[in-house]
Amino acid sequence: MGDGHQERQQEQHRQTGRVGLATIAREWGRIGCVGFGGPPTHIALLRQLCVERRGWIGAAEFEDAIAVTNLLPGPASTQLAIFTARRLRGPVGALVGGLCFIVPGLVLILVLAALFLAGSPPLWVRGAAAGAGAVVAAVAVRAAVALVPASWQRAGAARAARARWLVYVLGGAAAALAGPWLVLALIAAGCVESVIRTRSAAKPDRARAWPLPLVLATAPAAAGGLLALAWVAFKVGALSYGGGFVIIPLMQADAVHHYHWMTDGQFLNAVALGQITPGPVVQTVAVVGYAAGGIPGGLLAAAVAFAPSFLFVILGGPHFDKIRANDRVQGFFTGAGPAVIGAIAGSAIPLALALQHAWQFAVLGAGTIWLVAARRGVVSTLLVAAALGMVAAAAGWPT
Repeated sequence: MGDGHQERQQEQHRQTGRVGLATIAREWGRIGCVGFGGPPTHIALLRQLCVERRGWIGAAEFEDAIAVTNLLPGPASTQLAIFTARRLRGPVGALVGGLCFIVPGLVLILVLAALFLAGSPPLWVRGAAAGAGAVVAAVAVRAAVALVPASWQRAGAARAARARWLVYVLGGAAAALAGPWLVLALIAAGCVESVIRTRSAAKPDRARAWPLPLVLATAPAAAGGLLALAWVAFKVGALSYGGGFVIIPLMQADAVHHYHWMTDGQFLNAVALGQITPGPVVQTVAVVGYAAGGIPGGLLAAAVAFAPSFLFVILGGPHFDKIRANDRVQGFFTGAGPAVIGAIAGSAIPLALALQHAWQFAVLGAGTIWLVAARRGVVSTLLVAAALGMVAAAAGWPT
């Protein structure tokens, strides 16, 4: 009966060209509930649904959608979920699909934030938090390493291009230690590479859009409280590129060092929670929001952080083909990409320095070998590290 119902749905879609909103809500919500493992899992589940199982979108078109969403700042897999839902049912479908994809992970991460950031959490919770937080730096290194092959290939075989690639990586790594100035380094790398690759053009593009990111990256919020939280969340959603980890140094600088909403240890817990729950790493901003203003703060931070993704996809959808075909845009991302890799790898340094106990460094070393050398999964690594932390707490070690 299930096969017959599925065939009727596919036939209805072929005849009407539309997929019901209830179907989008159910299927995208299901992916939001089971999408543990980050972007690779999200992309695989969306491909399985839209291309292989339902035949709603062609394989080539789906690959183009991946390429398009990777050009945008923000969580790429979330934007892919919004993009595919928009393809099936327009802007309304994009809103329904995107929300149903985001909400399950958001609810779970807020529940965990309330548990882990409680004033006097149980001993086992403190141990689990200290253990999972210990390997967050290794997760950052793993995320950077995973981006290297595609970025290196995109740079091209020319010796000068590969030398610039290395410079951009090193520049991004250095900028990761500078907090709010990180985004400036990414934009600078992209602009330099874009100019180099298009200098023979008759009228070089002066990139009129860049002043906006420059202002966003450097301008602090005018006040504290929820206004400051909204500003931090907007920067997270509007400026992240190449994966959520690239925005971690900026988020840490604001949440820990500028506004003092969290300690370094609590921020490590927030990043760990963003990894072990379904949904993108950008969900980490909801934990920051919870630390700043409870449940209302967490909901506000998530809403503001994800709003740019919806706007980019819903308003920019008709123009994506032109954007992909623009040589200057391609040059920009060829330069920004390696800077992102360096920034993600560089973020491991302050994350590791935030550790306070010797046993945590031992867990970090083992986690790095497990993740980077053995190439094991992130979620399982975090869970094992949390278990080790509970053992350490039960043994009376400091947490």
